[in-house]
Amino acid sequence: MEHLTRKEHWEAVYQTKPLETVGWYQPVPKTSLELIESLDMPRHAHIIDVGGGDSYLSDHLLKSGFTDLTVLDISGAALKRARERHGGGAGKIRWVESDVLEFSPDREYNLWHDRATFHFLTESSQIERYLEVARLGICPGGYLILGTFSDQGPAMCSGLPVQRYSIPELEETVAPWFKKIRGVSLNHHTPSGGVQVYTFCLFQRLDGKPSL
Repeated sequence: MEHLTRKEHWEAVYQTKPLETVGWYQPVPKTSLELIESLDMPRHAHIIDVGGGDSYLSDHLLKSGFTDLTVLDISGAALKRARERHGGGAGKIRWVESDVLEFSPDREYNLWHDRATFHFLTESSQIERYLEVARLGICPGGYLILGTFSDQGPAMCSGLPVQRYSIPELEETVAPWFKKIRGVSLNHHTPSGGVQVYTFCLFQRLDGKPSL
């Protein structure tokens, strides 16, 4: 899917569907928060939530005392909803409207979190590009959290095909640039009452820079 088509798709989703009705709705992103807290990072650590849209992760991280947060999403409508929800606190977050495949990080992050984007990349060239951007944006020794549909999860989401991963498959996909620290499989209960099986992995970035 070309960039404009992909962007138009997600703009339409966020302009027409309330947050509380979408399959990925999660008022408390428990697994993400547990993995982040396990790292015991300083509260001034640089954190980016890729595909964060109007996810509640940024709300919880702010409440936990983190002070340097970036939320990136392809949809301006998603970011607008999130800014409106944060109210006066929106100024504490850096909002970036961009397709992650076209993102040029201007800083290095201590943590790159993505529960929403990676599994929508179904072509090898897209996956390779994503990992190049992530390697550019994560400092050596920094961390990558990926949440994807598991190999037991749905084959489609929001009308789009997805790439599904077991823990070993996800580990193999990001090697050799990232090493796995922890992997978990979990059931996500959707607002409609369905169950989606997710794979979550915490990785650490190894040394070496990509050449873009």
